[in-house]
Amino acid sequence: MATHRVSHEPAYVLHRYDWSESSLILEVFTRHHGRIALVAKGAKRPSSNFRPVLLPLQPLQLNYGGDAEIRTLKGAEWMGGHVMPTGEALLSGYYVNELMMRLLARDDAHEALFDAYAAVVQVLAGDHGGAQAATHSAALRAFELLLLREIGLLPSLEVQTLTLAPLDPDARYSLVPEAGLHEAAPEASGALRGAEWLALQQALDDHAPFSATVHHVAGMDTGLGAALRTQLRALLNYHCGVTTLRTRQMIRDLQGL
Repeated sequence: MATHRVSHEPAYVLHRYDWSESSLILEVFTRHHGRIALVAKGAKRPSSNFRPVLLPLQPLQLNYGGDAEIRTLKGAEWMGGHVMPTGEALLSGYYVNELMMRLLARDDAHEALFDAYAAVVQVLAGDHGGAQAATHSAALRAFELLLLREIGLLPSLEVQTLTLAPLDPDARYSLVPEAGLHEAAPEASGALRGAEWLALQQALDDHAPFSATVHHVAGMDTGLGAALRTQLRALLNYHCGVTTLRTRQMIRDLQGL
């Protein structure tokens, strides 16, 4: 049987593990083949061409081959475009990678999600001056929504999930695990009005969903943005099977210092 080879594949490194004294196992997200595992033989050697290239949050072009679950990396090239994020932006990038590792099945291509991932990394690596924190937050919310939608875990935001009844623009609704979008009790905190959910769905349906959703979330007032973050975080934690993601706990610990 001929060995399957892939050349010039756009990709990002999500995670890396030691495999031996000189080699690494990489979890990478590729545009056309989804999340895959690769062995990078000799990548830890000081003389390896792989050593300065196989970094997270950097756009790469990979050549690899093999028919086993773990393929063999043949070549890697940095595609440039931006520098490594730093500070809280770097931790946010690791948070995005943790979501991808926990929620994406292997060998399941998501080209639209790849484009959204590339876009959120570009935002995190950019310099947005005084608006940096708000822009990063909006980009993360947009990516979370698109990730959930791409893997089938985000219900339609135009109707109540269980009854398919249209949303009342003035009523308040919550997005919760298992039940989806439903009308919130009067005493419930953090719910959003139907008009907000409808606007988010319209942004997600835009021909450029990431940019449209970032623009909409960035325009929310602080309270609405916090409510959306809380609901998405609860939904993501539920589907990841954790109470708090490791990277989120790390960010909290560092902020506490």
